Amino acid sequence: MFKKMATVALCAGVLLSGMYVNVGFNEAEADHKEKAGNANSNEKVKNVIYMIPDGYNADYATNYRWFKGEKSSFDPYVKGLIQTYSANSEVTDSAAAGTAMATGVKTNNGMVSVSPEKEEVDSILDAAEGSKKSTGLVATSTITHATPASFGASVVDRGDQAKIAPQYFDNDVDVILGGGRDYFLSTSEGGKQTEGNLIEEAQKDGYEYVTNTDELSKARGEKVLGLFSDGAMASELERPETSQPSLADMTDAAINALDQDKDGFFLMVEGSQIDWAGHANDAAWAMHDSKAFDEAVAEAIEFAKQDGKTLVVVAGDHETGGMSVGANGEYDVKTEILRDVTASGAYMAEQLNDKRSNVKDVVKEYTGLELTDKEVKQIKDASAADSAINKVISDRALIGWTSGGHTGVDLPIYAYGPQSEKFNGLLNNVDIPMIMAEAMKIELEN
Repeated sequence: MFKKMATVALCAGVLLSGMYVNVGFNEAEADHKEKAGNANSNEKVKNVIYMIPDGYNADYATNYRWFKGEKSSFDPYVKGLIQTYSANSEVTDSAAAGTAMATGVKTNNGMVSVSPEKEEVDSILDAAEGSKKSTGLVATSTITHATPASFGASVVDRGDQAKIAPQYFDNDVDVILGGGRDYFLSTSEGGKQTEGNLIEEAQKDGYEYVTNTDELSKARGEKVLGLFSDGAMASELERPETSQPSLADMTDAAINALDQDKDGFFLMVEGSQIDWAGHANDAAWAMHDSKAFDEAVAEAIEFAKQDGKTLVVVAGDHETGGMSVGANGEYDVKTEILRDVTASGAYMAEQLNDKRSNVKDVVKEYTGLELTDKEVKQIKDASAADSAINKVISDRALIGWTSGGHTGVDLPIYAYGPQSEKFNGLLNNVDIPMIMAEAMKIELEN
């Protein structure tokens, strides 16, 4: 872990016993931190850390601020807004958004780092590799999922994850951390690869292979392959029950490995499951995975403060779920109740018996909430118990939802470090990698 620096809490306020209490956010300190984020704006950027909270927008940011009781690690560095539409839709999916954010090219939903005409396009990661920098990908999904794949691979169909995995090694990605072990194992071993075991091949090529938090903490090489689950990694709610590292652990380890390269590095880190929580309209899952992402960004910004030549950019790819701050006509939020939730709605639903007669006990065990008779009936009668549980919890927290899919709203973009002011204003998602390339003085031409 990086040497910790003294920090000043930036607090917007907390709710205590139903009363809003201002806890003394210091505007002068915020102004100082903001100026620090723009220091040495004309200097060449040696490293870029690109942090993507999948599915996250201003509503998530606001609800998370109330959930946390203070500003996030990246709130002070908000710069502007980004537009997210894809080549064939006003509402993008993660593949098209990831492609735009990685390559500067708009493509159709479902496509990964190819043009709408199915031609491969280079990414900012490819450009960094071409400039002799080290590169890394980190995600809490399968590491071959749409967003990380957009930086290190090219496929017409985002579902071809078995085709994505070998391309990471072909493209010489130095650090690969996430879930999705099955996509690296051969079919004879129960995996998805038809031409051998990619893990064994990687080890022969000098990668350290790690499978849990302890092994990751001991990794010292410049090339690290960490696959911590067969499929996606556990959600932040479930992670304490596993041996899997947190997103902050993986971010820290990736930086330590990549920083050994004197030429610098490019690192993409995705908080993948904020999006999945949005699809499920699971407010507690969304806030707890937002917390995990916030802690990972804090690691990146801490490194950037000490290094002085690192640009950290935080931007989502799209919003998921149509989350609102406030619901049911009430002028209030109660997001703080989500702090005590310890399981997803899906997990709680799995604990119900066949007749769902234990609804009240299960929900209380994992949330601390005493359900009303009306709420118990609502869950018992629902065709999908998990959705009903999530609605009850969201209603209690006064968080609303309008969709089970993505929405097309603009998203906030945050940046810290040299040349961070170049992300000011209303941008398009295709602008982001181009600005990064210019800041690092590397070529990205598509």
